[in-house]
Amino acid sequence: MFINRLSLKQFRNYQDACVEFKKNINIIIGNNAQGKTSLIESIYVLSTTKSHRTSKDSQLILFNEDFARIEADITRERDDLHLSLVISKKGKKASYNGIDQKKLSEYVGKLIVVMFAPEDLSLVKGGPQYRRRFMDMEIGQLSPTYLFHLGQYSKLLKQRNELLKQLRMNRSNDLLLDVITEQLVPHAVYVLNSRIEFLKKLESFSKKVHGEISNQLEEIGLDYINSFKNLELNEETILQKYKDLYDQDIQLGSTSLGPHRDDFSVSINGVNTHQFGSQGQQRTASLSMKLAEIELIYSVLNEYPILLLDDVLSELDDARQTQLLNTIKNKVQTFITTTNIDGIDENVIELADIFTINNAKIRIGDKNDARSIENTTV
Repeated sequence: MFINRLSLKQFRNYQDACVEFKKNINIIIGNNAQGKTSLIESIYVLSTTKSHRTSKDSQLILFNEDFARIEADITRERDDLHLSLVISKKGKKASYNGIDQKKLSEYVGKLIVVMFAPEDLSLVKGGPQYRRRFMDMEIGQLSPTYLFHLGQYSKLLKQRNELLKQLRMNRSNDLLLDVITEQLVPHAVYVLNSRIEFLKKLESFSKKVHGEISNQLEEIGLDYINSFKNLELNEETILQKYKDLYDQDIQLGSTSLGPHRDDFSVSINGVNTHQFGSQGQQRTASLSMKLAEIELIYSVLNEYPILLLDDVLSELDDARQTQLLNTIKNKVQTFITTTNIDGIDENVIELADIFTINNAKIRIGDKNDARSIENTTV
């Protein structure tokens, strides 16, 4: 998978920009608040239709404008694609090769990306919501069906929780609770089984990567934490469990079990890394999972995704950075944002195109341009 050209119209602080990419490694350098992160954010949004930085679409549109547009020409293993995503106050409109998509879930997956940003280093030590989002975003890129079931589950869960709050005041509408719960269960079961299968595959690839980073001194483990615990994950069993909890859920005014309550744990040599791991172990585990994603996606699609590294190299020590850069060499088109190239291996720099950004203006440069920017960075 290779992005040949990217164009932005009224996206973030970009009024109008177009840039072509010819190499696998692209280093994007500039001072803070000039548009580096916004550039690779646009690639992430074009891929997933969502930002990794904000849940408010209005923040993606240039101030005082009505819409933003992201377009790209992409080469894939089996075809070439032109992708377009328009973001406006009315919502999002996606198309590929000029064909408008009725549902965003049918569009997601045309361009596959793996994003690694400083906040991803908190994947292990952060709260469960980060790990749930991680699973949902990665599975969703590979499976439109998963996005459909997740969307339906979220919609029905919201309806169910609203009804539970009403029933806490008046128990006259129990029949509707049966109807919504019966509709919810198939989607819950699909999401649960998909996550468990994904995590097993990710663990397998993570073990290999983590072993290489730790010189085979550590073994990583990933375990899905299912709020249904030891129940069989089939529709009949889960439906009965929900019904058994009617009184409890009505008293709480919310649904106490389900994918929205789940998590996964990360261990190193059998010890819970979230609770007891050092900061170095937590970062290594996060890096291992991100690199494992790349290989997992390749195993499914037989082609590598696009890798987006947003100012993350400075957060890694030399050993972890070397492992990351060795992994991506010659096989993964990679976009690296940084304010300083001193920490990047010289061999990687020689293989890369260097782009400089100043006030949302992009131009291709070289090492000397990068050094001059570094010297002005405060």
